[in-house]
Amino acid sequence: MSQLLPGTPRAAAYRMPAEWEPHEATWLAWPHNEEDWPGRFEPIPWVYGEIVRKLARVERVRILINSDAAEDSARNVLDKVGADWNAIEFFRQPTDRVWARDFAPLFVKNPAGHVAATKWRFNGWAKYDNHLLDEAAGLAIPAFAGVPHWRPEIVLEGGSLDVNGAGLLLTTEECLLSTVQQRNPELGRDEIELALRDHLGIDRVLWLNEGIAGDDTHGHVDDLARFTAPDSLVLVDEPDPRDENFHRLRDNWDRVRHFPVRARALPMPAPLVFDGQRLPASYANFYIANKTVLVPTFNDPNDRLALNVLAECFPHREVIGIDCVELIWGLGTLHCMTQQQPAAG
Repeated sequence: MSQLLPGTPRAAAYRMPAEWEPHEATWLAWPHNEEDWPGRFEPIPWVYGEIVRKLARVERVRILINSDAAEDSARNVLDKVGADWNAIEFFRQPTDRVWARDFAPLFVKNPAGHVAATKWRFNGWAKYDNHLLDEAAGLAIPAFAGVPHWRPEIVLEGGSLDVNGAGLLLTTEECLLSTVQQRNPELGRDEIELALRDHLGIDRVLWLNEGIAGDDTHGHVDDLARFTAPDSLVLVDEPDPRDENFHRLRDNWDRVRHFPVRARALPMPAPLVFDGQRLPASYANFYIANKTVLVPTFNDPNDRLALNVLAECFPHREVIGIDCVELIWGLGTLHCMTQQQPAAG
């Protein structure tokens, strides 16, 4: 079992590293719940296979797997796509869904290079009843990773925040303060900021307003704005006043101009709708791995523009597009499905 640590990470000089800092591994959960992609599940394991293949070139990939049959299926997919088995590990741990960003712990690190984990409560985005396997999986990861952990007793998902590793954290009022899908009804802004400071080593929380249309998490920031360096971020932009994202994003652009960082526009793809539902397609849901950045693409003319923007933001990493037209039907893409474990040392 992972050792449960007393006190708080901040008191022990731990902080959450930025995503671009060196990783030991990426955590994933292999897809199995066909209800998350109704009528379109068949290609999803192959999308995962390609993502794992790309990640395994640059870091270890640690995969939660539900059963023997699921592992056999995953191994077949990964064999066929030519993934590097030397960098892949399976851990038998049932999950409800695959969105490890939100149920896995957030890893922290101290100046001596020791890594620990903060496992926040997960309640299915205050929306889905079937979340207990995901919560248990998140609790199991610190032991699998061989690190001690803290257990903050408030609800928080990894997709609701982004950090620059130097004291700043991005989040949204829609997610953490709204009365819709309310995670912590007993907590106000000050109490939430205090928890983020104490457990993630944050000095200042930068509050955006609303997230993008179609996001069933109700305002996750990882579809909206992301740090690209300690002093810069990208924020998605929608120039069409007829689009429902237009006014949401105008307000966020007004706010970000007052933040102590440079902001750069990241385009949005054209609205992606399936079975009458607006999907939360966003290039901001990219994942920064060792030496690479994986970026969701949507068979859209703006794919090229988004890849170029991010290539300029990450000049020392290979920026790779991953076709996520099928994956987004599950209401998430690359950042939602991944959780980084920072390298020790």
